[in-house]
Amino acid sequence: MSVEVVIPSPGESITEVTLGQWLCNDGDWVAQDDNLVEIESDKVTLEIPAPASGVLRIAAEAGKEMEVGDVVATIDTDATAPSGDQGSDAQAADPGDSGPASVVEAATAAAAEETPRPTSMAAKVAADAGVDVNSVTGTGAHGRVTKADVLAASMPVPTTPNRPSEPVTQPLAIDATGSRGVRREKMSRLRARIAERLVEAQQTAAMLTTFNEVDMSEVMRLRKLHKEAFAERHGVGLGFMSFFVKACCEALRRHEGINAYIDGQEVEYHDYCDVSVAVGTPKGLVVPVLRNADRLSFAEIERGIKDLAIRARDGQLGMEEMLGGTFTISNGGVYGSLMSTPILNPPQSGILGMHKIMNRAVEDPKNPGQIALRPMMYLALSYDHRIVDGEQAVRFLVDVKEALENPERMLLQL
Repeated sequence: MSVEVVIPSPGESITEVTLGQWLCNDGDWVAQDDNLVEIESDKVTLEIPAPASGVLRIAAEAGKEMEVGDVVATIDTDATAPSGDQGSDAQAADPGDSGPASVVEAATAAAAEETPRPTSMAAKVAADAGVDVNSVTGTGAHGRVTKADVLAASMPVPTTPNRPSEPVTQPLAIDATGSRGVRREKMSRLRARIAERLVEAQQTAAMLTTFNEVDMSEVMRLRKLHKEAFAERHGVGLGFMSFFVKACCEALRRHEGINAYIDGQEVEYHDYCDVSVAVGTPKGLVVPVLRNADRLSFAEIERGIKDLAIRARDGQLGMEEMLGGTFTISNGGVYGSLMSTPILNPPQSGILGMHKIMNRAVEDPKNPGQIALRPMMYLALSYDHRIVDGEQAVRFLVDVKEALENPERMLLQL
C-alpha cells in the first residue's frame, strides 16, 4: 500500500508554494511524523511530516513550484523496516563486489566524479584560446574552472627587453587569480513577497517620515537597576523593546489614526494594539504580531517577543501569527543603523524605527545651559499621510519620546 504525501495549505488564500530542501533521500525508511521536506510560501516556511511509516519515494524535485494538494512523494507502507545493522552488513558483503578490483574501480569512479568541471563559458573560451582546461586551477564554487580562470591562464607574460644603457624594468604584476565568478539564484517566495510588499507600500501610500531623538538615560538606569531581579522573578531578560512597545501603545491611544487602516473609502479604527515586531531571519525579514500588546505587562511583552523571535529564526511561525498587526516597530539599531526611514507594513498606517544608541553632546536637562554626554537614540516614524496629519505624527513621536525619558509615567499611565 502506498500513502501519498501532498502539499498542505499553509494558510488562507495561499494556493502555491515552492518545494524546498528534501530532508530525506529517495528510498530512505521514514517513520510517521518524521519531517520530509520544506515548503516555502510568500509568508512562512513549513515542514511536511510523514503521514505514515515506510519507504519514501520522491516524486518532485526541490525548487519546483507546486500547488496545494499536489503529490510530492509516496510512502510504501508494505516495506519492511530495516534493522539497525543491516545497512552496514549490506555494504560489507555487497554481492556486486568481486574483490580488490571492484574497490579500485569504485575509487576511480569516485575520483572522476570529484574532478571539478569547467563552466560552459570557460570550456568555450578555453577551446577558442587553445588552453587545456584540465591544466587550469579552478577558483569557482566547488573548485570549478571559470571564464576568469581560463583568461588568466591564457594571458601572456609581458617581458621587457634589456638595453645595455638602461636598467631592467620589471612589468607591473597583475594578480589574476582572484575569483570573478557570477551566480544567479531564484528568489524565494518569502523574498519575492517582501519585494512586492515594499513596492506596494511605496506606490499605494502617501508615505512621509518624521524624526526625533530620545535620551535613553532613564530607561538604561531603570534597566540596570532592576534587570537581575526582573530576570530572577520572570525568567526573561529586561530589554529595551518592552519600554518601546509600552510607550507606543500609550501614544497610539492618543493618536488613533496611526493605529488604523484605510479600507477603500473607509477608515478602520482599532481599540486594541496588535504590535508587529520586525525580526531578521536567515531567509529574510518577517514581522510576527504581538497580540493585545497594550494589555501586557513588561514581562509578558519580553516573553512574547523572545518566543516570536526564536520561532521566526527556526521557521516555526504559523500564518495566524503573521497577519493582522495594527502598528509596527523595527529595531535597526541592533545592526548598527544610526538613521533610517522605515517603510510601512501595509495596510498599517505607521511604523516606528529604532536606531543605535550613541553618546552625544547635548544640553544637560538637569543643568540648563551646560553640555553633557548623554546616550541618545534617533527615532523615525513613517506614516501614511492620507490618514495621518503631520501634526498628529509629530505629536505621536513626542509622546513616545516623553514616555521613554520619563518611564515612571508609563507605570502611572500619565
